[in-house]
Amino acid sequence: MKYLSHPLIRPKSLEERRYQLSIALRALDGNTMVVLPTGLGKTVVALLVAASRLYSHGGRVLMLAPTKPLVEQHYRFFRRFLLVSEGCEPEESDFVMLTGETLPEERAAAWAACRCCFATPQVIKNDCLAGRYSLADVSLLVVDECHRAVGNYAYVFLAHHYNTTAEEPLLLAMTASPGGDREKVREVCENLGIETVETRVESDEDVRPYIHDRDVQYIDVYLPEELQGALIDLRRLVESRLKHLARLNFRVPKPGNLSMKALNLLNAQIQQRIRMRDPSAFAAASLHAECMKLRHAISLAETQGSEALKVYLARLGVEGSSRSGSKASRRLAGDPQFQRLVARSREWTEELHPKVAITTELVRAQLRAHPDSRIIVFATYRDTVQMLTSHLTAAGIACERFVGQAAKDAEKGLSQKQQIETLSRFRDGEFRVLIATSVGEEGLDVPSTDMVIFYEAVPSEIRSIQRKGRTGRSGSGTIVVLVTKDTSDEAFRYVSQHRERAMISEIRRMATPAVPPVDQPVPAIPPSTKQTSFEEFAGRGPAIIVDDRETSSRVVERLHELGAVITLERLEHGDYAIGDRILVERKTDRDFMDTLVERDLFGQIRALADAVPRPILIIEGNDLFTARNIHPNAIRGTLAAIAVDMGVTLLRTEDADDTAAMLYVLAQREEGGRGDRKTHPRKSYRSLREEQEYALASFPNIGLKHARMLLEHFGSLKAVIEADLDDLMAVRGIGKKTARGIWDLARRPYR
Repeated sequence: MKYLSHPLIRPKSLEERRYQLSIALRALDGNTMVVLPTGLGKTVVALLVAASRLYSHGGRVLMLAPTKPLVEQHYRFFRRFLLVSEGCEPEESDFVMLTGETLPEERAAAWAACRCCFATPQVIKNDCLAGRYSLADVSLLVVDECHRAVGNYAYVFLAHHYNTTAEEPLLLAMTASPGGDREKVREVCENLGIETVETRVESDEDVRPYIHDRDVQYIDVYLPEELQGALIDLRRLVESRLKHLARLNFRVPKPGNLSMKALNLLNAQIQQRIRMRDPSAFAAASLHAECMKLRHAISLAETQGSEALKVYLARLGVEGSSRSGSKASRRLAGDPQFQRLVARSREWTEELHPKVAITTELVRAQLRAHPDSRIIVFATYRDTVQMLTSHLTAAGIACERFVGQAAKDAEKGLSQKQQIETLSRFRDGEFRVLIATSVGEEGLDVPSTDMVIFYEAVPSEIRSIQRKGRTGRSGSGTIVVLVTKDTSDEAFRYVSQHRERAMISEIRRMATPAVPPVDQPVPAIPPSTKQTSFEEFAGRGPAIIVDDRETSSRVVERLHELGAVITLERLEHGDYAIGDRILVERKTDRDFMDTLVERDLFGQIRALADAVPRPILIIEGNDLFTARNIHPNAIRGTLAAIAVDMGVTLLRTEDADDTAAMLYVLAQREEGGRGDRKTHPRKSYRSLREEQEYALASFPNIGLKHARMLLEHFGSLKAVIEADLDDLMAVRGIGKKTARGIWDLARRPYR
């Protein structure tokens, strides 16, 4: 075996593969997307490029991955093989892993000391927005699973920020499956500033020697009579809803062709008529919601089994009988045909779908023939994962589930720490079967996975390729896809096969020629696009405190681009604080209406008004009067109550960029752009009660809320000022520091 040779890579530690060297050399010339099938060593390419940049440019390397298990995986790989200085063992601080579990001040200190940082993108985005450190000296940014760089995902912001502020930027993007949609791939390339695309597929001459055989098998599965009967009932329920929609003059799909695409087209018709204030459209929206629920039930019956369907039907029944349940759930739960189906499902005492027995037998046969095998079973739904885990465990097969972090009903998810520990035990052979949802599709580093079972076919070519990539990495492997006959399983099987072929064809077209034509040079980022550096930005723009739950919004990104100095904090009220007078609550028009109907909008706005002298509510968007089926006069009455009764300033903006521009102007004005601020901006009229509240609210750390509580407790302004410290602290919400501020200010001589 010939080993990789580089001054910053441990000697005789990694096999040399010519295609990896070739890709790495191209990637050193400019921002590059690398598309390699899973198992062909994208991380090795990243290591080669990182070692070369550290050797020639110094600085530091930042590698981003979407999940903590992936971050931890890259961290372990680089620590094992990379030397950050020639001939020297790296220090402990040279490699650092940053996730949301690391405190902000610890992240800043770790960043300052490290040479290689491995992180989730949202953490780095938050730190850049808050100005905790700069990416100016990052000589290489690696973006793993780069197909996620669309929309408002953190990769998009970070790539733009890095490409325009780093001293010598170089970006390496990596994915096994960019997707077959040419426009989406172009969007990813544009968002990341990609200049070159390097691709390989398994049939390429320089890759073929490293490919192991993978046997793909499709097993046909037939539904039992009980589930076929349930499907008939569900389809009849769908048909009755579609007929009702047709009577309301909507174009509806055929009951047997109820795809998500067809339902989305139907919803587009409904939303258009809602905007036109058509009363029938609101009833249609509820019927559409019923169709969505029934389609999901059909999918469960076809592909998952009776247990998953029974749990879902019971859940719908509970939701429909609850006061907080939606109108669609209540009407569906009240349908006699639905009630009969629910009653019949309660009689199912064991799993009816043949897939469970087939999966158990496939796993048992593989382990019988090869006891050291590692097997991954992929299932779409968490209920199915739990059910399979129970069945395999009951059959005496050691297995564990691998799901996301979110809790679902009474079932807890796996924390990122638990995910990492589970993968480690699986890798070490403590158990042989991993049963995973989609969280296990991206980037799992599990050597020698001998078998992958698809509990159902998936229509996404990206997910299909990533699942298949879990086997055949270091030896031959088997892929088994369970396909229920005459169901969506069959359609998804052929859709994913077609899309995979289309994606491979598109990947070949994407590849950038090694030597571009003379009249079409490889594009480069012109020097003139380089923006002001981080250091030059510091202190230039107005200061805005942003609630840390807002960082995923485009508003915060745009504020950063405008040059605002952002501080991230957890705000008790509002989303943006400007100075000590202004607190801004931002709501999209849909969020405003949802809060009005389903939550305590007035309580939220009242708390905002009590907190500061200048409360502001920004409503973003142009669909306020069409977002929900509520009479326009009721909405106008709400706006009037907020503005007049509560004294909250109402501002309307078009979109997130417009909101950011408004906040920026507010912050500029507040920082003195219009001259010195009056200590007490004066209303044209205040009642005596308001004057008393206002005077006391001007004391340090008081505000209107605490001023009212103090006045109600003591009865007069004079009594508050003359009260001793213990009496002041007896008032709820008044601590020692605040009480001392009142007492000291009232008695301090004026000089």
